[in-house]
Amino acid sequence: MFRNKEYVLAIVREGGISKAAEKLYISQPSLSATVKRIEEKLTVPIFDRTSNPIALTEAGKEYVQRANEIERIERELEQYISDLVNLSIGEIKIGASSLFSAFMLPRMIADFNKKHPRVRIKIFENNTKNLMRDLAAGELDLVIDNVMLKNEALFHTICASEILLLAVPDSFSIHAEMGAFALRTTEVKAGMHLDAKYAVELERFADLPFVLLNSENDTGNRADFLFKKHLINPNILFRLDQQITAYNISSSGLGICFVSDTLVKNMEPHAPMRYYRLSDSEIARNIYFYQKKNQYRSIACQKFIEHITNCHNN
Repeated sequence: MFRNKEYVLAIVREGGISKAAEKLYISQPSLSATVKRIEEKLTVPIFDRTSNPIALTEAGKEYVQRANEIERIERELEQYISDLVNLSIGEIKIGASSLFSAFMLPRMIADFNKKHPRVRIKIFENNTKNLMRDLAAGELDLVIDNVMLKNEALFHTICASEILLLAVPDSFSIHAEMGAFALRTTEVKAGMHLDAKYAVELERFADLPFVLLNSENDTGNRADFLFKKHLINPNILFRLDQQITAYNISSSGLGICFVSDTLVKNMEPHAPMRYYRLSDSEIARNIYFYQKKNQYRSIACQKFIEHITNCHNN
């Protein structure tokens, strides 16, 4: 029944028999005869030949849907066999926000490709909601994100950890009273912010303006939680989608923002900002690789996850 299904799919994809025949390098009569034999096997027509251009019947739509599904299964089998024969030769499609795409994945990929130079890795940038949608649809192999999701269709692996800091413009007078608690970019790069002795209370900054991320973002959600926890009604200048955008606005001197040390470690040493570690436990979070359950994972994808987690654990 699905033998020669590629002929039917070619007609659908090319929009007609003549173009499909040309694409398949066969004659139009031969293609028409093949489709006719499939229809006789089905006992119903696949195409409505009275319409112009040619269109699918209801049975034809169902046939094409099932044929596409069979092709997908065949591709997965081909990928599996290829992995068995060639080990980690393959392709990995990773989704990430602009922050991770710019600052985290390039180093991971470069390090991984030293050991597996023939593995192709593609990066797709988007927000968390859209990335998880594409992962669930099977369009991505992995998604890297710092939000902890409770989704039974997905499972996660910790690949790194990070600390949220307050990023305060140099021009703000509060630095005079904060003294040694204020850290420069070079000091964050050196890991000084990991020492709890630099921790300060959020209340010290309560009267200053803030540039925050939307609550759908994990950074924005944690900021909202901290304000509520400390009974602070913040003066919010902007609500944004991207951490990098919030940081750039903040560095222009407009307001304070919450940033991860992942971002700070990739900033210029002389950025016009100072950073403060808060005393709350909510400033620490993990970064995860998300994968879809019950989906075949290529050896290349498995090796990439193993490589990153080993680096994190060591």
